[in-house]
Amino acid sequence: TYYNHYRYQWNLKKMTPVQYRDHLLKVA
Repeated sequence: TYYNHYRYQWNLKKMTPVQYRDHLLKVA
């Protein structure tokens, strides 16, 4: 849903660059 997508984006913004990169590697 739109709400879940928004919350997901908000959570990404709280990540550090290293956490964000690690997150992308897990998703890929």
